[in-house]
Amino acid sequence: MNTLMVCPGCGAKNRVPAEKQHLAPKCGRCGLSLVGAPVSGLVNQLVDAQFHQRVEQSSMPVLLDFYSPTCGPCRMIAPVVDALAQEYAGRLLVFKLDTSSQQMTPARFQIRGVPTLMFFKDGKMVDQLVGAAPRSDIEQRINRLLS
Repeated sequence: MNTLMVCPGCGAKNRVPAEKQHLAPKCGRCGLSLVGAPVSGLVNQLVDAQFHQRVEQSSMPVLLDFYSPTCGPCRMIAPVVDALAQEYAGRLLVFKLDTSSQQMTPARFQIRGVPTLMFFKDGKMVDQLVGAAPRSDIEQRINRLLS
């Protein structure tokens, strides 16, 4: 099975076979190491220090889930976010940011409640959804983001 990894340097999508992922894969376009690069089709954990590179410089649209591990509604939508990450693999990067341990990015975007989903295109926040929204609402916003 191949994993789709997005190069943090040039944004190229790289298919890495499962049997070669342990070999520290490199980008086929620019040669940069893909170790630690976000994986399309999975929900990637994000920390404040990675926000600029992973979200604002991403060549792909991004869904960012601000959550807290102790939040019931956050746990309710987590399986939905996981399923959407798989469904939109190769077209959308999905990240989660724990607001209880990472405070700089939530403060920058004035996050007052979780879960909060933010949608980014070309490095800019273009939409936001607060609360445990139904899958159809989230998917509708993703489709607008991708159009």
